[in-house]
This record gives sequence, C-alpha cells and structure tokens, in this order.
Amino acid sequence: MSSRLKISVGQCSDKGRKEINQDFHGVYIPKEPQLSSKGVAIALADGISSSDVSHIASQAAVTGFLEDYFCTSEAWSVKKSVQRVLIASNSWLHAQTRQSRYCYDMDRGYVCTLSAMVIKSTTAHIFHVGDSRIYRLRDHDLEQLTNDHRLWISQDKSYLSRALGMDSHLEIDHKALPVAKGDIFLFATDGVYEFAGPEFIVDAISKAGGNLDSTAKAIVDQAYLQGSTDNLTVQIVRVENLPKQSANELYQSLTELPFPPVLEARMLFDGYTIVRKLHASSRSHIYLAVYNETNAQVVIKTPSIDLRGDPAYLERFLMEDWIARRINNAHVLKPCAQTRKRNFLYVVTEFIDGQTLTQWMIDNPKPDLETVRGIVEQIAKGLRAFHRLEMLHQDLRPANIMIDSTGTVKIIDFGSTRVAGIIEMTTPIRRDDILGTAQYTAPEYFLGEQGSERSDMFSLSVIAYQMLTGKLPYGAEVAKCKTKAAQNKLMYDSLRYENREIPAWVDDAIRKAAHPNPYKRYEDLTEFIFDLRHPNQAFLNKTRQPLLERNPLAFWKGVSFILALIIIVLLNN
Repeated sequence: MSSRLKISVGQCSDKGRKEINQDFHGVYIPKEPQLSSKGVAIALADGISSSDVSHIASQAAVTGFLEDYFCTSEAWSVKKSVQRVLIASNSWLHAQTRQSRYCYDMDRGYVCTLSAMVIKSTTAHIFHVGDSRIYRLRDHDLEQLTNDHRLWISQDKSYLSRALGMDSHLEIDHKALPVAKGDIFLFATDGVYEFAGPEFIVDAISKAGGNLDSTAKAIVDQAYLQGSTDNLTVQIVRVENLPKQSANELYQSLTELPFPPVLEARMLFDGYTIVRKLHASSRSHIYLAVYNETNAQVVIKTPSIDLRGDPAYLERFLMEDWIARRINNAHVLKPCAQTRKRNFLYVVTEFIDGQTLTQWMIDNPKPDLETVRGIVEQIAKGLRAFHRLEMLHQDLRPANIMIDSTGTVKIIDFGSTRVAGIIEMTTPIRRDDILGTAQYTAPEYFLGEQGSERSDMFSLSVIAYQMLTGKLPYGAEVAKCKTKAAQNKLMYDSLRYENREIPAWVDDAIRKAAHPNPYKRYEDLTEFIFDLRHPNQAFLNKTRQPLLERNPLAFWKGVSFILALIIIVLLNN
C-alpha cells in the first residue's frame, strides 16, 4: 500500500491551581490490521469540581473507551461500537454513585465529561457529552466541533446538563466529518479554552513544527497565566497521512496467494483429497473434499476462473471467509478452522449433508403451514446473527439455504453481504448496489437506495410465500419497477387465492413483511416471525368474516326477523 493512516499527537495536562488533577486523557494508535479496521482513538475527560471522586470517573471513562472500543467487533460501525462502550461506562459510573454515600447527590458522585474521537480511514467520528471541547484547525480557522452541554441560570452561573454517570440514560452527540491531510484537532477542557484565546492557540499551533507536546504545554501555560483556577488539559492531533491505495495495489494484496489449479476428483490439493465437484457457476467452483489429517469431509470453494481479474469480485470472495469467522450461529454456514498454511487462494467450510431449499421445494410442492413456519423461523435466526453484527445478507434466496439431514436450516452464501464496519474503510473498488437475485431482492435496491434489515425481511417473506404457493407475491414485476410510483402500483397476490386453508392473518403477516415500501414492513424481524404463529389482532379485526360466512343460520334468522317486522309494519298501516 502506498500509504496508511498516520497522526502526530501532542499532550499536556496539569492540576493548575487545584490540589489534584481531575482530568484524564489518552490516545491509542494500533498496529495493522486494526489500524485499518478500527482506526485510532483519542479521548479527554474532565471531572466535575464538586466531586471528590470524579477523577476516578475521568480515568475510568478514558481507559474504558480506549480499551473496550478495540475489543468490539470489526463488523460493527464506529458509531455502534463507541455507543455500546460509552453506554456501558455510563451504567458503571452511575451504579458506582448509587452504591456510594453520594447516592442522593449526583454532583458529588462519579461524574465526568467526555470528548472522544475515532479517525478511521478518511473520516473523523466525534462523540461528546459535557463541556470539554474539540476544535478543528484548518487554513488558520479554528472551528468548534462540539456543543457545550451547560444550562445557564444567569450570566455568571451555569451547571452541566449532560455528563457521563449523571443519569442512567445517556444521550451522546455524534458527528462524522471527512478528514483532510494536514487537519489539526484540538481537545481542551474548560480550564483551558475559557482563558487561552483562539488567536494565541492558532498562532502557537502554526509555529509548532514537529514538537506538538511543547505546543500543548505552551497553551496550558497561557491559560494558567491568564488566571485559570481549574485543571488544564490539551491534546493536539495532526493528520499526517491518510490511507490511499490504487486498485492495482489492492488487487495485488488480495491475490498474494496464487489461484488454485482446476480441481478434479481424486486429486491431492494442499492437504485435501478432492472427492467431486458439487457446484460450478460464474461466481465460484465448489468441491467436496476430505481433509487428509482428520478424514473429515469439507467443502472447498475456489474463485471463478472467469472473474479472477476482477478486484471487486475477489474482495467479495475473501470477505465470505471473514464474515463466516465472525458469526457463530447454528443456522449459518460454519468455516473450518485453519490449522495449516494455505498455498492457494480458496475457502474451506463445513460440509452440509442435505439439499438446498430450491430442491426441497421441488420435492415438497405442497408443504403444510407448520413445516413452512419451522423453516422460516430457522432462517430468521440465522439472519438475526447477521443483523446483530450490522451485516446485511442482501442475497437471501432458496439456492443459498441448505437443509441438512436432521432438518437444520443454514444460510450458506455470503458473497453479497454488506458489512457496516467494512463499508467505512476506504477502497477504490466499486461495489455494486444490487448483488442479489432479482426475484428476491427488496424493491428499494432498484431505486438505488441502501438496504436495511427490512430488506432481508422482504427476501425472507418472499421465500415463505413461495414455499406455500410455488409462486412469487409480485411475479417478476419488482425488478421492472425503477421508480416509487411504479412500485406503488405493485399488486400483492393473496395467498388465499392459491390455498384457502391458509389463515387470513398469516397472509396479512406475509403481505406486510413483503410490502414494497420498507417503512410499511415490520420494524423488526422478530415481529414478523411472531405474527406467523400468533394472530395479530389488527389483522383479525380487518379480516373478520361476514356473518353470512361465519354463521349462515344466524344470518338468515336475522334477515327473516327483519322481513317479518317490515310486513307487520306494512299491515298495520
């Protein structure tokens, strides 16, 4: 790679005119591969003056953030990772106060402000709660990037309205900004920025040269000389380099291992014996093999011969193995542990002794509703494992679902999966928006929109519909609709036209999950699965049968009674 993320840091913290320093700060710059997958992290915390234990809160907040963020899943976005970490820190600090002698006086508890930043790839993610500040210096312009969470009672009196540990609920400000080479970020506590003027700060940083620590100390000294009575902490972060790689460089990194030869039955290959070819397509070649050390049956997947010169395809191919190793779920294909060095580019997974859902539907053209529910529920469990890691499968279809000899259902293909944490990384490789199979792809993809968990729900509902009817809810019309107006005209074919034994409320559950508008589908996959088994009262009220169908005898008795009344009235007149 021609370059990678690189920053320079200068820091200074002093107790100033106070007895102890209640501020705490830190920076963590990991090595590769975490430098690319997680970025660098900077944090500054300021304890509240009214508390004797807030310095403990500051240290816990910063160290917890810097340690725990890098332990979160690489599949998660920066926002999700940091929010999970800070919510956990807030809960711990709040609990410490509730268990201490300050339980009824939060102003003396484990409370602190926190301003943190993660620079990943070419984006700076800012997280903030309290009144410490983050500035950006660009072209001699010092811009404040955070808002002070202070409530002013009078011109001279204010108090913190938000801080870590102050309440059981935490509201965190988040902002994502593009980063340019040469950008400088300044972190400062109120003891500094209220006394060191912006002109002095800009001038000091402009003259800093390579020694940012001395510049940070100069700013702290200036605030002290101007009469600051608080603790004094400054961090200066200068972006020296940003990751940038050409498509050719990335292609080379993806193909450091040579491509495997064409594999044939009984061939010895890299410690495996090839048994037979299982499947071949334009995307990959799949073989059944035996691992010679254990005699265990495995599946070997090799890149398509026709696409070996396509960097985007190779990236997706290698991502499949990465994704599989981060999902541990009984309903998702399991990769085989890598116990030996590989000499070629390929992926090894468990062998599933069974059939695809496509073949199962051919063998079972009229399955009962309970069997369909069971299969859909297992697929949903696998999908939820993806969604918990901020992954979207994006190509859920019967050919990508296996049912083994025990009846266990597994999702087997991850070539189109979208990973939030990976999307944040810079890459010159173009990623196609529509990678799935058109018949099962959610309508929003055809409008050029990004998918969501509801997009995978749409695909699952189409599969459920197909298992019950052998058809698709909108036929082949979805892929033809490239505007919202066209999608609004899509007509759902009711399940009950095909099978009168299907309860109307089950039909309505599938209809809702397969709605062309993602915002009119269920909010969560679990709601759809629940409604497939439990009649939703809203559906029952809407689909209640007329009295003539529910109780014909009562209907005709009522009609006869009304006619008799009419006759009596007419005779009396």
